[in-house]
Amino acid sequence: MRTFLYPAILTPDTEHGGFVVTFPDIPEGITQGDDIPEALKQAADCLDEAVAGRIRRHEPIPEASAVGPDQYAISLPISTGLKAALYLALQQANITQSELAAHLHCDEREVTRLLDPRRTANLSRLESALKALGYQLVLEMQAMIIPPCSVPLGGEGKRDIVSASPYAALEPTR
Repeated sequence: MRTFLYPAILTPDTEHGGFVVTFPDIPEGITQGDDIPEALKQAADCLDEAVAGRIRRHEPIPEASAVGPDQYAISLPISTGLKAALYLALQQANITQSELAAHLHCDEREVTRLLDPRRTANLSRLESALKALGYQLVLEMQAMIIPPCSVPLGGEGKRDIVSASPYAALEPTR
């Protein structure tokens, strides 16, 4: 199973204040925020842009390592996660976009749109493309880790705020 839930490290910026955010698995993913909530918001945007850039440049998307202590789990937005899943499945299948288009009985431009991180794509069409490549999406929902300075809806302890993201888990259907 492949997930898109990446660890982020927040390091206090002693010179300028705030926090610098880095991703151990995505070297180009560096951003900052004035406080922890802002740094985490910027981290999500940074991760989205870094993975989208890798798809556009036809570069590998690293597997996410486990989130360790003192790290924050940052997930890709659903749309980018789905496109990254299709991008990886296409590479695994070792076929061209033209071959996938022929298998889906569509124009190659539609497959190009499905893979373009900045274009909207129909969810059912993305799912069909993944199925054609032998994969299924598995949707997972888990409690978010709330920074200490935030107040969870349910008070102390278990968090009531959840993130619904596919983490675009890829499971072979073979």
